Amino acid sequence: MDTGELAWAVTATALVLLMTPGLAFFYGGLVKAKSVVSMMMMSFGSMALVGVLWVLYGFNMSAVDTTWAFAGNPFADFGLGGIADSNEDLIGAAFGATFAIITTALISGAIADRAKFGSWLVFAGLWSTLVYFPVAAWVWGGGWILGLGDVMGLPGVIDYAGGTAVHINAGAAALALAIVLGRRVVFEKGAHKPHNVPLVMLGAALLWFGWFGFNAGAEFLNDMALVGLITLNTLAATAAAILGWLVIEKVKDGKPTSVGAASGAVSGLVAITPACANLTPTFAVILGVVAGVLSALAVDLKYKLGYDDSLDVVGIHLVAGMVGTLYLGFFATGTGMFTGGDGGQLVVQAIAAFGVLIFSFVVALILGFAIEKTMGFRVKNEDEVAGIDTIVHGEEGYVLEGEAQNA
Repeated sequence: MDTGELAWAVTATALVLLMTPGLAFFYGGLVKAKSVVSMMMMSFGSMALVGVLWVLYGFNMSAVDTTWAFAGNPFADFGLGGIADSNEDLIGAAFGATFAIITTALISGAIADRAKFGSWLVFAGLWSTLVYFPVAAWVWGGGWILGLGDVMGLPGVIDYAGGTAVHINAGAAALALAIVLGRRVVFEKGAHKPHNVPLVMLGAALLWFGWFGFNAGAEFLNDMALVGLITLNTLAATAAAILGWLVIEKVKDGKPTSVGAASGAVSGLVAITPACANLTPTFAVILGVVAGVLSALAVDLKYKLGYDDSLDVVGIHLVAGMVGTLYLGFFATGTGMFTGGDGGQLVVQAIAAFGVLIFSFVVALILGFAIEKTMGFRVKNEDEVAGIDTIVHGEEGYVLEGEAQNA
């Protein structure tokens, strides 16, 4: 690794780490004012806990020696003392940690306004250990998803930056926790308004900014060969998704909103994540429009199906993650059904996507119910109605000047 590649690796790692505070702003603005501290703390708690677990044993688990191994040996190099002299290995471990952190943090949006912080940390630690670390090994570390094409005599699964490992994985777990914790006291369309729209927009902007490290970051391992294409696709698909979302919002509700624009941006970022290195810019734009439209339609499904996904993790991350992953089966450069290949790419994409979805959902459902039945996962209804910041953290997101003087 030359000095330029090393510098980009450090920059990309910092960019992806910034995405989790960006997510905290995005989620924090969407909840009510008396839950903003709780919401943001779930992201920061993920940064702390998952970051430590990754260094202790998660990185070891994220690579396997044989295709069908579940995960790597967590104690092979406990604490990573064995790679202390390798810049490339150390920065690779740090870069991987940022992915583990934000994937876990994404789940928290499904249980906004009603989750205990301690129980969330228990879930985050167990889920990252039992689900994220192994799935990272399957997708990028030599596991069955990476080797699926060879086993089946088909093209390899394409997941450049985490359509399966990050977004489908987190979205499926979010659906499971939404089921475990049940509906909020008030659950109907329009009942929960974002308390701070500028905070939402700031969070979306930070996510978009950091996503260039998320998608193009791994190019330090590939001599930066595709960094231009990845960067352009990340820009183009996201911009197109905003337009797609706003059109649907205008048709459905009569007005395009800033929260819709922010949500559309995230849906486009999610969709282009697995596909950023394997689409032409034109197909990236089309993917963005499709992701924005479908996610804008999907976020209302929770009211019809009865699951309370508070901040639309399922409607955005699971749906757009599936769209981006399966879209490659049709339009991946050279191997898509309409771009020089046959149906093989779609077959392996679907197996990988649904395999991760089912695994993550089942494990998260078991973990969530186990925590709820033992230490309890959901706060009391009266605490939810009052706002859980003071109950759980002893803090308030906003204190009026007169209140501060009287404190």
